[in-house]
Amino acid sequence: MDKDSSKVLQIENLNIETGTTKLLHNVSLEVNRGEILGLVGESGSGKTITSLSIMQLLDMNILKTKGIIHLQGCEENIVQADEKKLNDLRGNHVSMIFQEPMTALNPLMRCGTQVAEVIHRHRDISRTETRKLVLDLFHQVQLPEPEKKYNSYPHELSGGQKQRVMIAMALANKPSLIIADEPTTALDVTVQAAILNLMKSLMLNQSAGMLFISHDLAVVSMLCDRIAVMYRGNIIEQGKTRQVLDSPQHPYTRALLACRPAAHERGKRLPVVSDFIKDAHETASVSPSTINLETNDSQLLLDVKDMYKAYTKHGFWQRKKQKTFVALNNVSFQIKKGETLGLVGESGCGKTTLSRCLLMLLPPDSGSIQYNGAEVTTLSREDIRKWRKNVQVIFQDPYSALNPRIPIGRAISEVMLYHQLVSSYAASVSRVIDLLQQVGLKAEHYWRYPHEFSGGQRQRICIARALSVEPEFIVCDESVSALDVSVQAQILNLLNDLKKSYGLSYLFISHDLSVVRYMSDRIMVMQEGRIIEQAESDVLFHQPQRSYTKTLLEAIPKLHYEN
Repeated sequence: MDKDSSKVLQIENLNIETGTTKLLHNVSLEVNRGEILGLVGESGSGKTITSLSIMQLLDMNILKTKGIIHLQGCEENIVQADEKKLNDLRGNHVSMIFQEPMTALNPLMRCGTQVAEVIHRHRDISRTETRKLVLDLFHQVQLPEPEKKYNSYPHELSGGQKQRVMIAMALANKPSLIIADEPTTALDVTVQAAILNLMKSLMLNQSAGMLFISHDLAVVSMLCDRIAVMYRGNIIEQGKTRQVLDSPQHPYTRALLACRPAAHERGKRLPVVSDFIKDAHETASVSPSTINLETNDSQLLLDVKDMYKAYTKHGFWQRKKQKTFVALNNVSFQIKKGETLGLVGESGCGKTTLSRCLLMLLPPDSGSIQYNGAEVTTLSREDIRKWRKNVQVIFQDPYSALNPRIPIGRAISEVMLYHQLVSSYAASVSRVIDLLQQVGLKAEHYWRYPHEFSGGQRQRICIARALSVEPEFIVCDESVSALDVSVQAQILNLLNDLKKSYGLSYLFISHDLSVVRYMSDRIMVMQEGRIIEQAESDVLFHQPQRSYTKTLLEAIPKLHYEN
């Protein structure tokens, strides 16, 4: 392959396999200086393994790699480079911004020290000069109080601030190629918009190229000059962003565009990839229970009045220096039976605290929570355990929510046994298998462990576990935020099916406002611990009353034809 000086990355016929399984099939890509190439596709399509192969961060003892990867700054094929050469390239000529900054950053090192370490690894300069460079980088990435953040540990920063530290680290040695692997997936819309604008401006200032990996086509359409679509380890389509999105040639690309909730009216069933590609290995669609409970829209299920929760902060040694942070400030709202109430707001606004207080995992300092007319906050510990049979939660990260040491069938059955819904473990097995089939899984999955499932399947397992105690109310706390669009469509369809079948009520918490709009009957907006606005879903989107709500709506990434 002839190398082009304007190209910061050239990949030709890259093949990666493990045993008899091929992970990548003749992948060819190129990124020009000053260009952003978007790489899109479902989980498992090969996006991340492609990016890791560029950095040569794969286990070569397990994986067999063939092909050509050329980076600007390296004369030889990266696939054949030795470890010394690779260490010179990583963080210098090519750098990576990972999806989860808390995992990527060392929790035991101060943030400034971690960025300084990258500079010291490749440049022979004094500590004073390094510190000055790091502070300058923190200014560039718009970190508030750079001096303070230099000496802070990762856990002391918000999600958006940690991601800015990662960006500073990636830019530290002015690399020619930056790889961004889902860098804004877990961020709320306003922080996401700021991070994306920041990344684009800084990259152009340094005349670098970027490979931007994402499952969010709206984000890709706003940021990228060109798009490459991956499916089962193949590049099936690539071209200029507008061209690919306006006139997708491959059925899979059309499927990804059609699966997005923003493209559909509330309540309308979302299409999935298998609707477009006959041989797609989609999980079987759920077959809802024949139970069809009548719901009375006027019947109140949950009535929250003046809920207040504050946290007290104090110095490590001196308890005198106490500060009070008000997480919930006299929050009041209601949820009717059979209703889905959406909750949106920026990180730190109090959404998670609110959900924990509703479940009595975190007792509120004051206020009232009435469930079916009965006061919850005054219940004894034993009564609360019994009451929790009626309310369940689906967490954001299903892998962390499941015990990795026990099969998923046991994880579901133990909940039923605890609440004495079945007489014995043997009696629970048939009930668990029925639940698994209702959420689109199979009976043979009973004895498998969490790591043997995909992200979408694990989320279905958590839904089955929540349903196992026959609840009336479920809190969905960012339950689809980490899923790609096609799996997300399956889970949203499933939640709506189950809502109709069981007469469920949901509190649906998410930073993705297009998903909240699609799922919710009403939406309430939270800011700094207060509910500042609530309205019927479509009304709030078309006629927001508060400037904060307008800011959130304006920050939603959109395809150009949705503007």
